[in-house]
Amino acid sequence: MDVGVEAGVFSEAHHLSLVREAELVLDRFERALRRVGATHILLTGLPLPRRLVSRLILRIVWPDLRNGGHVIDVANGDPLLGACLAARRPFSLRNGRLSPKGVNGGGSDGVVASELVASAGGASAELIAVPIHDLRPYQGCVLIAGSDLPSGASFMAGLEHLCLTAFRRLIEGGRLDSTRPGGLSERERHVLQLTAIGKTAAEIADLLAISQRTVHAHLQNASDKMNASNKTHTVVEALRYGQIEL
Repeated sequence: MDVGVEAGVFSEAHHLSLVREAELVLDRFERALRRVGATHILLTGLPLPRRLVSRLILRIVWPDLRNGGHVIDVANGDPLLGACLAARRPFSLRNGRLSPKGVNGGGSDGVVASELVASAGGASAELIAVPIHDLRPYQGCVLIAGSDLPSGASFMAGLEHLCLTAFRRLIEGGRLDSTRPGGLSERERHVLQLTAIGKTAAEIADLLAISQRTVHAHLQNASDKMNASNKTHTVVEALRYGQIEL
């Protein structure tokens, strides 16, 4: 790939880290993405179960090529957002094929079915997704599409660094709250983390100096928030949504 493009991405990350005003961070970040060929840009948080993605969107420039360029409405259950929730590293979609292969969260068929992909060109779209999972409990993603996006491991690493730098600055600047609507409370997280390592309700009650009834109440609240069907499912979903760590 063009070494100048790669160097430019890392250089832009450095300059972005020095910007103090949050809206200027977003403006400069968008310009940097456009310079690498992005014609479609989506910067957004990833919603927790039963929450709206529309409230988490930081910036969207995503013209629908099927209907004259009107900006698309992003659906909560869009498969591309699901893939970003499951994946831990950047991935690309080119000519209907995901790279790296076997991206968690769905195969290429599912991702191509995304309205975001369809509006950016469908199976012929060139798209790069950068999941943001290193700012727990926050989860987000950067999506860009264009007709001639760079490729290669070095560029993807630089782009990931740029995206993380931008989101960190947005959190530090108060534009972005690292907590999430509908997230687990501190006590719910603690109870669920202990559950995840095999502690019983009685053991958790002793450790936290609360009653077993309160332990079960916290577990039920966590289950409701994670839209889970049982205790094991609650733990799995809490891990997937970045609410707890092992």
